[in-house]
Amino acid sequence: MKITLIRETNSTIKWSLCSMETFIEKVKHENKEGYISQLRLALPHLEGSRGHFIYIDRIPRVYPAVTYQRTEGNGRQFKEYNGLVQIEVNRLSGWAEVEYIKSQAALLPQTMAAFGGASGKSIKIWIRFSLPDGSLPTTEEQASFFHAHAYRLAVKCYQPLFPFPITLKEPTLQQCCRMTVDESPYYNPDAIPFCMVQPDGLDKGTSYREHRLTEENPLNRMEPGYDSYHTIKTLYQTTLHRVLDQMENWKRSDGIEPLLPRLAMECFKSGIPEEEAVIRTLRHYYEHKDEVGIRTTFRNVYAEAKGFGERQTMSKEQDTAIRLEEFLKRRYEFRYNTMTDDLEYRERDSIHFQFGTVDKRVRNSIAIQALKEGIHAWDRDIDRHLNSEYVPTYNPIEEYLYDVGKWDGKDRIRPLADWVPCKHLHWRDLFYRWFLSMVAHWMGRDKQHGNATTPILIGPQGYRKSTFCRILLPPELRFGYTDSLNFSSKVEAERYLSRFFLVNLDEFDQISINQQGFLKHLLQKPMATLRKPYGNSFKEMRRYASFIATSNHKDLLTDPSGSRRFICVEVTAPIRTNAPIDYTQLYAQAVHAITHGERYWLDETDEALLKESNKEFQQSTPLEQLFLLHFETASPETNDGQWMMTMEIFEYLQSKTRDKLAIGKTAYLGRMLQKWEIPHKRGRQGSYYYLKKR
Repeated sequence: MKITLIRETNSTIKWSLCSMETFIEKVKHENKEGYISQLRLALPHLEGSRGHFIYIDRIPRVYPAVTYQRTEGNGRQFKEYNGLVQIEVNRLSGWAEVEYIKSQAALLPQTMAAFGGASGKSIKIWIRFSLPDGSLPTTEEQASFFHAHAYRLAVKCYQPLFPFPITLKEPTLQQCCRMTVDESPYYNPDAIPFCMVQPDGLDKGTSYREHRLTEENPLNRMEPGYDSYHTIKTLYQTTLHRVLDQMENWKRSDGIEPLLPRLAMECFKSGIPEEEAVIRTLRHYYEHKDEVGIRTTFRNVYAEAKGFGERQTMSKEQDTAIRLEEFLKRRYEFRYNTMTDDLEYRERDSIHFQFGTVDKRVRNSIAIQALKEGIHAWDRDIDRHLNSEYVPTYNPIEEYLYDVGKWDGKDRIRPLADWVPCKHLHWRDLFYRWFLSMVAHWMGRDKQHGNATTPILIGPQGYRKSTFCRILLPPELRFGYTDSLNFSSKVEAERYLSRFFLVNLDEFDQISINQQGFLKHLLQKPMATLRKPYGNSFKEMRRYASFIATSNHKDLLTDPSGSRRFICVEVTAPIRTNAPIDYTQLYAQAVHAITHGERYWLDETDEALLKESNKEFQQSTPLEQLFLLHFETASPETNDGQWMMTMEIFEYLQSKTRDKLAIGKTAYLGRMLQKWEIPHKRGRQGSYYYLKKR
C-alpha cells in the first residue's frame, strides 16, 4: 500500500510515494526543518487573528485513500484506491485526550493507524475497508461511491467509542491531512477490513443541499419529490367550506351545477391545480356521474379567470402549520427511536448523516431558523409537530435485519465459532443455537423468555476474548455493545436489557456470589420494567440484550444446580480476529434459519451436555472442601455408612473446624448433596443422606 504526499507551493509541486511502514516512521520523528513543531508553537498566537503560519505550504498533505500519479502540467490522476477511510476528532485539549482517543480506536481490529494531528489537538484515524472478496474498486467512479458509503459506516461504528464528536467531512477520495509528528502512533499492519458491497451510487443522505426559499405560496414551495397531498387536501377543504358558507340555501339534492362555477373560481384563486381540483370534486360528489360536465366547467373557469393563487384561502393557523411542516421536512429529517425512546434528527445536507438526539438546544435552534425564514411559529408549534405521528418510528435492529437480504446458503455461524480454539466437542453447535437465539430475540420472536444462555470464554490475557465478543456485532449495530454492566444499580442494569444488543460480562470471575443471584434473574427476564425519570407509572420495555462473558480463571461457577445457563469453553490459543466477516450473509443465515422454523433454544439434551461440560469450571466453596475432607459417598447395599440429616452433617462439619459456619448454609449444603447424587431418602423429619465418615 502506497501513501501519496504532495507539497504545493506557489511555484512548485513536489510528489512522493511511500509505503505505510515508511510513513509511520516519518510520523515518529520531526524532520530537520522542524516546521510542524513551529506550527504548534505558532497556533496559540494565531488564534482569533488573520495571521497564518508562513511555512504552512512546506508541510505536505497526505492522501490515505488513493494513490495518485502525476500528469502533464503537474496535474494528478487516479491510479489506485487503498481502501483507507480517514476520520478525525478535533478541538481536543492536548495530548492526554489524543492518547485516550487513540486507545479507544485501537479497540477495533479495523483500525490501521491512529496518530495526533499537526496541531497537537486533533487525531487522525485510518480505517480499512474492502469488498466481500477482499478486493477493492478499480475505477475512480466506483471508488468514490464505495468511499462515501465507507465513511458513513466508519463514523457510525467509531463514534460510540469516543466521548468527543467526530468532525464530519465531505466523504471524498481527496480527504487528506497535513503531515504530523507523533512519537507513539498506533499502527496495526494486520488490520482487518470492514466488508462492504459495492454501492451503485451515492446515498441519498449525501446528496442534500440546503437552500432557502422566498416563495410565499406553499404549493409553489414544494420541493421535487415532496408529497403535496396533504397541503392540497387542506386547501381544497378550506375552499369548499368557504363556498358552502356563501351558498347558504344550497343542498346536495339541488344538484352541483349551481355550485361548480363558484367552486372552480375559488379553487383557481386559492392556487389549486386544475386537475387536483377536478379529482377532488369528483371524489367529494361521487354520486354525480357527470364527469364531463365537471371537467368542462373547471376548464372554462381556469382558462378565462385571472389571478391564480392570489387569494389566501387558509386561516393564519393553517398557513403556519403547512409552512412549518414544509420547512421541517425540507431542512431536517426526524425519526422516533423506539429502542432508546428518543426523538432523533439530522440536517439535510451533505455531511450530517448521523442522527443526534433532539434536546432543548436543538429545538431552540430549529425555532430560530424557522423565524429567519419568515415562519411565525411558536416553540409549542414545533413541539406539537415533533411529538406527533407526523414523525415516523425507527428501530435500528429491525431496520438492519430487514436489509440483510437473502441468504446464499453458505454456513457462516459455525465457522465463526471455529475462530475460538478449544477442545469443547459441542462448542460450535452450542454457539450456533446461542447466536440464533440472540437474533430471534432481536426479532421479537420470544416475548415470554429471555435469552438466558451465556457463552463464557475462559483463557489468559491477550487471547483476544473481548475483541471477539465485540466483533460479533456488525459495525452498524456496534453502538449496542457494552462491557460495563453496573451491578450496584439494579435499575440501571435492567435498563441495559432494552438499551443494548450484546452485553459482555467482562471478568466474569469477579462477579460475587451475591451478585450472581441478581445476574440469574437478569438473564431470564423477558422484559425490562422501568419508570422514566420523574414519571409516575412503570412501563414494560422490550428486551434486546443477550449476554456473553470472558474470564481469566476456570473456577467461576457457583450454582450447585449445575449452571445450565452458561456455555463454558476454555480457549487454548489466541482467538482469530484478523479475518473479515461478511456480516450481511452472517445475519442473513440467522434470519433465514429462524423464519424457517429452526430451533433457536437449548433443549434437554443440550442442557445435559452443558451440565456435564461445566463441572470442571465449578467453583469449590470452603464448605464443599470441608465436606469432602470428612465424608465420602457410601452405598446402602454395602452397609458401611449411616443415614444423616442435613443438619447432622452440618453440626459434624462445625465440630471439625474452628471457624463459625453460618446456619444459613444448610440449604446450600442440601442442594450440594443432591447435585453430587448422594443416596438419600425421605423421612418424617426431612431428607436423609447415606454417607461414610473418613
